[in-house]
Amino acid sequence: MGVKLERIVKTYYDNLAAGKITARKCQDCGAVEWPPLLGCNTCGSTNMEWIEISGHGKMIQMVMPSPITQRPEMEDIRPYCLAVVEIEEGPVVNVMVRGVNRKNKNLVMEKMPGVPVHATIIPRDGYDTVIFDLDEVPEVPKKAK
Repeated sequence: MGVKLERIVKTYYDNLAAGKITARKCQDCGAVEWPPLLGCNTCGSTNMEWIEISGHGKMIQMVMPSPITQRPEMEDIRPYCLAVVEIEEGPVVNVMVRGVNRKNKNLVMEKMPGVPVHATIIPRDGYDTVIFDLDEVPEVPKKAK
């Protein structure tokens, strides 16, 4: 009998509850899958093992959410942008990155690609999940009056 995806999802969330961000590493080709998947996207193998990842990465693209997509249930994580992040262990993923707002977005974009970010485990809707934060939030200089 093969590995059931439900078991993988449960293990992932149990690990988050224990304060660990985990991924699955292919034992055949070495690719890392995060969020964890049943099999390897690189070679198709299901010969996977659990590893703990650092949560460090670099933001390589970003887009600000439009006013039409800003939902009230996202208020607790604002300000944020939608971004493509390359995680230190290899995966390139679409995530939310906190610390970017309409005032400092140009300062962030000037440093692209490669803006340092880190993963943070936060409680949301009764379970723990992962969101990314800028390592350094740029402050916009105040205009002289």
